[in-house]
Amino acid sequence: MKKIFLLALIALSSIGAFAASGSQYVVDDQKVEQLFTNSVDASLSALSDQTVMNATGNLAAQGAQFRSSDKTFVAAILLNFFLGGLGIHRLYLGTATLTWVGYILSFCGIFGIVPLIDFIVLIVHNDDISPYVDNTQFFMWAGNA
Repeated sequence: MKKIFLLALIALSSIGAFAASGSQYVVDDQKVEQLFTNSVDASLSALSDQTVMNATGNLAAQGAQFRSSDKTFVAAILLNFFLGGLGIHRLYLGTATLTWVGYILSFCGIFGIVPLIDFIVLIVHNDDISPYVDNTQFFMWAGNA
C-alpha cells in the first residue's frame, strides 16, 4: 500500500510541475521573426557564393593558395603519430580520398611501414611541407627528393 501511495504522490507532483512550468513561457512571434530577418546566413551555400571562381569553375589561385598555406607541420606530425595507420595525416594534408582509404585497406599502410616513412619524411622536411600538401601519390615522398 505504501508503494502505491508513493507512486501516486510522485505522479501527481510531476503532473503539477509540468502544468506549472508550461504557463511561464510565452513566445513572441514578432520578436522571433525580427531575429530571423536580422540574422546573417552562415550556411555552406552562402560561403561558396563568396569564394572566387574562375571561368572553368575551379578555385582561383588566391583560394588555392589559402588552402595549402593553412597546413601546419605540427598538426601533420601529430596526426601521423597517433592516426598514421589510418591515413588521417594524408587526409589533413589534402590528398585524394582513395589515398587514405588505401592506407586502411592495406592494413595500416602496408603494415605500418608507409606511415612510419611518412613520419620520418615530415620530420626531415619540417621547414617546408608544401610538396606533400595536395599530393595524390600513395607514397607521398616518391618524386619529391
